[in-house]
Amino acid sequence: MSEKPVNITADRPGLQMTITWDDGHVSIYPFSLLRAACPCAQCRGGHENMKPEPDADIFSVALEDSPATRLTNIVATGAYGITLVWEDFHDYGIYNWHYLRALCPCPACHNSQR
Repeated sequence: MSEKPVNITADRPGLQMTITWDDGHVSIYPFSLLRAACPCAQCRGGHENMKPEPDADIFSVALEDSPATRLTNIVATGAYGITLVWEDFHDYGIYNWHYLRALCPCPACHNSQR
């Protein structure tokens, strides 16, 4: 599995972010999934709960459209990830490439992680 993106786009009206990976795979992330899976210590409940992969149950968390799930900016964080800035000003999580690839909700990726 490759873990380096070649393109990242945000479809704000469609409430989703798309990453095209260097192996050709395309991951489409609903903003609500990205926010529910925020990897920051505050959202994870402390540093002791932070892991390199998202929790498996994150795929069943449903967040409604709100300022917390409206993306305002994507900021490059070194060569290893991005920081997402939300309309409620939350911008603490660094989504590294490995974490984002593991978070891919497509059936092929999601089913292979079970």
